[in-house]
Amino acid sequence: MCGIVGYTGNNSALSPVIEGLRKLEYRGYDSAGIALPIAIGKPLFIEKRAGKLKKLEDALAKTPDAKSGIGHTRWATHGGPTDTNAHPHLDNEGKLALIHNGIIENYVQLRSQLEKRGHKFKSETDTESVVHLLSDARKENNGDLAAAMRQVCQQLKGSFTLLAIHSDNPSHIVGARRNSPLVVGVGNGENFLASDVAAFIAHTKTALELGQDEVVEITPTSVVVTNLSGQVVKPNQFEISWDAKAAERGGFSHFMLKEIYEQPKAIADTLLGRLDGLDVKIKFKKFEKIVIIACGTAYNAGLVGKYAIEKWGQIPVDVELASEYRYREPSLDKKTLVIPISQSGETMDTLMALRYAKSMGATIFSVCNTNGSTIGRESDAVLYTHAGPEIAVASTKAFATQLIAMYLIGLEIGRQLEHLNSKKCKEIIKELTQLPAKVEQVLETVEPLRELTRKFKSADSVLFLGRYTGYPTVLEGALKLKELAYMHAEGFAGGELKHGPIALIDNGTPVVAIMPTKDSVLAGKMASNIQEVKARGAVVIAISEDEFAGADHLIRIPKVDPLLQPVLAVVPLQVIAYEMAVARGNDVDQPRNLAKSVTVE
Repeated sequence: MCGIVGYTGNNSALSPVIEGLRKLEYRGYDSAGIALPIAIGKPLFIEKRAGKLKKLEDALAKTPDAKSGIGHTRWATHGGPTDTNAHPHLDNEGKLALIHNGIIENYVQLRSQLEKRGHKFKSETDTESVVHLLSDARKENNGDLAAAMRQVCQQLKGSFTLLAIHSDNPSHIVGARRNSPLVVGVGNGENFLASDVAAFIAHTKTALELGQDEVVEITPTSVVVTNLSGQVVKPNQFEISWDAKAAERGGFSHFMLKEIYEQPKAIADTLLGRLDGLDVKIKFKKFEKIVIIACGTAYNAGLVGKYAIEKWGQIPVDVELASEYRYREPSLDKKTLVIPISQSGETMDTLMALRYAKSMGATIFSVCNTNGSTIGRESDAVLYTHAGPEIAVASTKAFATQLIAMYLIGLEIGRQLEHLNSKKCKEIIKELTQLPAKVEQVLETVEPLRELTRKFKSADSVLFLGRYTGYPTVLEGALKLKELAYMHAEGFAGGELKHGPIALIDNGTPVVAIMPTKDSVLAGKMASNIQEVKARGAVVIAISEDEFAGADHLIRIPKVDPLLQPVLAVVPLQVIAYEMAVARGNDVDQPRNLAKSVTVE
């Protein structure tokens, strides 16, 4: 969940390293640090600070020049966010620096062994054990840092991305990965290593994927990848499809607001070329059930996917929390299709659930936003969404495009299983193609909602009600408010109110309700649910395609097929969460305690 950058080339390393960290700060912002080799064989220059990247930048006013370097932004796991616990970590000679993303599960045993050998530790981190281990291994391998890295990786348990640099050979940076992302940026007379392509997109669009348990060594003019046995392997090369401007705010006050407004284009891009069928070599007729596995926002998208696949494909669908899935030893086999959903394609809980399902013989058809990600590579087929880079920690356009991906999969299954005739397919396709314009319509009317939201900034709690596809949509709305406003928020199925949750309603409690479409059998039932909470003093904000007299405040959205309503209804919920966070003075793009890509279990 940390941001990692390495640079070696003919230019000053400080600028690309800090620039890369700035692009990756969404991955962790508890602390940040850099290491630069300023003289061959001498101790490395190192600077690290707890807090946001700005604190590190302020401390680098008089930084010596270097042609290579590594940098890190941290999301704390072992040890609090302090200067000492910040990365990079050094060996006792101060010549070897290491940065790390992930968790080393056997670090306690390693640390005990190293202390007995005379190594001195300064931090509370699991990472420091690795740098001391690497220091010894390098000496055993006659100064060969790549060989040392291969040796050390075989002793580590857990998940990790590691980057190391030594002042004896300053133009060489060595990296390794296991269950954690690392990509290579191939430049002209310069090369990069990073946990995300966003770190080097301003310099090159050519990237290399690293496989599981692979070690990479870069110099300004070379990239060598080996497995842990030392055999050279050829990495897969790919071109990054978005440009550097996509990762800039572009005049918006926050990345999240920009990404909310990018949803029409992201939806259109994800639909492009796919409405006549998906280019996947999967025969859905052989499956008896489908299991969707995901976490957080992606899980909510999966819940909507269940509705679409079961209606259009008429095949049973279970939606499972990836973090819990494998631990209950679920029953699945070769007649099961498993659909993991992950924006980054690196979500550790989802990846481990995927591997469990694969070991049981299931077919894996993943939904990811990041080309070359581990989940995509380990799947039998993958549907890449085209949300582009999403910098804000709270997901918006990734959720919208995950919904679109689920609709496309449902449509494909319905076609293959012949549950959708040509006429019905055309009706669905027409509705899907209208979604970008309809989302645009919603965005054009959100200013009054922003003003309304500010009136509730002192509320202790906000409740959300929905029925049918509105239920997973309100789960997503409540999650957004928790993430950004740091306030109690819960989403409920409207029919469950009287079974307990209605006790939460007090005089003045804000309740956001998504009204089912007017011709739905649930419209009248939701109207009754709203009257139930109003009778107990709630202030109701209704999201509806029609006039609705029962609400205190009405947010209109265009008429749409009930299955597709979440794409429109979630936009006001995103705006409410955004505006509430702003009104309460919170950091919108980097909310406390959270990181964008959860690459640890």
